[in-house]
Amino acid sequence: MCLAVPGKIIKIEDGFAEIDYGGISKRVSLRLVENAKIGDYALVHAGFVIQILNLDVACELEKFIKDTVDFTDEDEK
Repeated sequence: MCLAVPGKIIKIEDGFAEIDYGGISKRVSLRLVENAKIGDYALVHAGFVIQILNLDVACELEKFIKDTVDFTDEDEK
């Protein structure tokens, strides 16, 4: 099973982007996409941006992930 995670591009340098995942940031490759820019939301898998997301989709995915984590946290109480 594969998992791709959405995050916001906060820096671009030398073909790599720094992606913010709600306070945690990671450096990933931009090799698979064109025209990425700071402020874009990106879908990241295995250290590569695989897709630039529009804002509506990015917000929907972030909400889904938050709701899933919140549900899991409640189940463990």
